[in-house]
Amino acid sequence: MSSPNPANARWQNWARTESSHPALVIAPRSAEQIVLAVQRALETGRTVKPIGASHSFSGIGVTDGIRIDMHRMRGLVSADPSQGRVTLWGGTHLWELPAILAPLGLALPNMGDIDRQTVSGVTQTGTHGTGLALGGLATGVVGATIVTGAGEILTVGGQQNADLLPAVAQGLGALGVIVTLTLQCVPRYLLRAEEEPATLEETLDGFIERCRAVDHFEFFWFPHTPTVRTKTNTRLPLEHPRAPLGRTERFLDREVMNNGVLGASAALCAVIPGAAPLVSRVFASLSSRRGYTDESHRVYVTRRRVRFHEMEFGLPLEAVPEAVRELRAMFDRRDYRVAFPIEVRSAASDDLPLSTAYGRETGYVAVHRYWRDRDRGYFREAEAILAAHGGRPHWGKMHRQTAETLRPRYPEFDRFAAIRDRLDPDRVFANPYLSRVLGQ
Repeated sequence: MSSPNPANARWQNWARTESSHPALVIAPRSAEQIVLAVQRALETGRTVKPIGASHSFSGIGVTDGIRIDMHRMRGLVSADPSQGRVTLWGGTHLWELPAILAPLGLALPNMGDIDRQTVSGVTQTGTHGTGLALGGLATGVVGATIVTGAGEILTVGGQQNADLLPAVAQGLGALGVIVTLTLQCVPRYLLRAEEEPATLEETLDGFIERCRAVDHFEFFWFPHTPTVRTKTNTRLPLEHPRAPLGRTERFLDREVMNNGVLGASAALCAVIPGAAPLVSRVFASLSSRRGYTDESHRVYVTRRRVRFHEMEFGLPLEAVPEAVRELRAMFDRRDYRVAFPIEVRSAASDDLPLSTAYGRETGYVAVHRYWRDRDRGYFREAEAILAAHGGRPHWGKMHRQTAETLRPRYPEFDRFAAIRDRLDPDRVFANPYLSRVLGQ
């Protein structure tokens, strides 16, 4: 093992919402070296926390104990193209997957719009894309190798410890260090993207029907305006003709507008909050109709260089329109000034105990603000609205929920807690965030 950072070096997440000073940072190259780290923690009374891309907005990755930097454990371990499965080291980033999967004729079934995270990070926190027939990324986990809180290497999936797989697949980092993950993939495919402006009210009226009618549907609402930008993605075979964004159009859209102009506008609004409604109206007015077809990962992913804070809740699908209308009413009655859009998506029901989509078709509502903005209660009030509709918080994003408020929303919360007692009885992987959301 090697230490890429000195002991007590300050760590920060991408969004600058969390920081900590780990007592020791190590970068293992094998499961056995992770075992040694856990054993050392048990002997010294410290905790252990692996870290990937540090892209979670919540405190799920915070530790003042031993930090395990997974950057040396990346890439393909093995592949079974006939079954469409790949086994990856836990530190592999999503952006590395196209180069790994494409030669095998494979792709992920779905993705979110950011690919900076690691495969272990996105699955452990419950990251998802959009598409009512598709689950979050953790639903594609069909096997894993972990190091438990007892310092044991445990294989999960197939014929070994299969009963633990639903919990381990999305375990919040509370059950062990993910050494490898086996993912179920699909044959490579294209996406046809159709983007167009619409009114918020007409989009909410047809939201559930549109989610059911197409492969992927989402929309972005610009607060202080009646306007949204919708995006519909249709899955197509790889042989279908492509019509990708041109190099100039891609640069203007994804670098100039989504990063340069948005960043400058958000920075201005942080200094002059009263400018936010005007900025939102300008961005809404620039929304136009367009379509393009490309390899799936190129359509899913947008490069985000502007730092922001995010909170997201998964709601029963049918509750989404009313919840968004309540957010609109909140802006009407309160003096919040926000220059970032609100994003609305959907996902299939699943059976992972701590999934936000456990047991129900789910709609997701995500609120954002520029990282230098003063909150002034915006997130707190938005959270109250979303939680009141049965919302479950995304584990990797900001929220104020506790084990007491979360237990009634997760029918298998206590089952997960029992598995945690089994795999980490000494709470080697605990931190303040996990103690708040799962209990001691």
